[in-house]
Amino acid sequence: AAAPPAQHGGPPGAVPPPGWQPGPPAGPQPGWPAGPQPGWQPAPGMLGAAHKPGAMPLHPLSLGAIYDASFRIIRFNPRATVGSAVLVAAVAMAIPVLLTAVLTFTVGLTLDTSGSGEISDADLLGTLVAYGSVGLASVLQSIGIIFVTGMVAHVTRAAAVGRRLSLGEAWAATHGRRWRLVGLAVVLGLALTVIIAAYVVFWVLLVVLADVVVVVVVGVLSVPFFLALMTWFWIRCYYLPVPALMLERLGVFASIGRGYRLTRHQFWRTLGIALLTVLVAGTAAQVLSFPFSLVAQLGSLAAGEYGALVFVLGTAIAQVLSTAFVAPFSAAVTSVQYLDQRMRKEAFDVELMREAGVLDA
Repeated sequence: AAAPPAQHGGPPGAVPPPGWQPGPPAGPQPGWPAGPQPGWQPAPGMLGAAHKPGAMPLHPLSLGAIYDASFRIIRFNPRATVGSAVLVAAVAMAIPVLLTAVLTFTVGLTLDTSGSGEISDADLLGTLVAYGSVGLASVLQSIGIIFVTGMVAHVTRAAAVGRRLSLGEAWAATHGRRWRLVGLAVVLGLALTVIIAAYVVFWVLLVVLADVVVVVVVGVLSVPFFLALMTWFWIRCYYLPVPALMLERLGVFASIGRGYRLTRHQFWRTLGIALLTVLVAGTAAQVLSFPFSLVAQLGSLAAGEYGALVFVLGTAIAQVLSTAFVAPFSAAVTSVQYLDQRMRKEAFDVELMREAGVLDA
């Protein structure tokens, strides 16, 4: 009978190369336990699909992975992300457009003051309506964006395990949490107002009671401290409570505490990603809105009696376009960071993999 081939891959009877060690016999052997043995590692790429059942990998994420996941979530579910933001912005900005249009065609609302050196009642009314209504719409839009942020948190969690929520399902997922979401925004807004007001009062008393040299020295020392305090408040108390409130069914103050704990020992990393997100979103918003804002400004001067309407309409379009990108992108990044922190601190990726069917319950 022919000699069996050598285990080291050479011809029968050949001397094995230096350093060669025999490995385990091929194929299942009697008495060996089934499944991978201790120390076994999968080949590259074997677990890629298992660890990414949805729009993001289910393991702690790098900066690039966080941004990639955020864009994937928006592309994976544009109706519940971009669609909800556009709907909120369009409804809010329709108010000043309709109001200005009605007043323009009924009482002759205008921003045109070129005919005389005096400001007429119509000119004053046009200015107040144009700027005041846009300001009011911005406030209403901000309230609506709070709900959009809550919806995006649910969309993000669903996308992480490969599920796509419709716009209606995302809205229904916020049921029972909407007033708490508003309450959270009010509490954080009041806290921010108190901090700023206290610093303003401090400066008023300082200017009134202290010498110029003392004012300068205290200013040099206190301004960096105040900026550091505001940054700390933003990251530790303001940044992650919304997804915690929506996804963990917590109360207002419990969600603030939850965000505080999740950012513990992760302050600088969270701050860096948050600042970069603000820069990216702000730049994109300016690029998207600049042409329409420019047309609004120039058109208000050239359109004569229709100047107020042109200004409000151009501003409204610019606002809707910028919101369509900024709101879903910022909310998605925040929600992904929330999931990332839970995966880092609490092995939340295991729970998500079980929910996705990757691991057995």
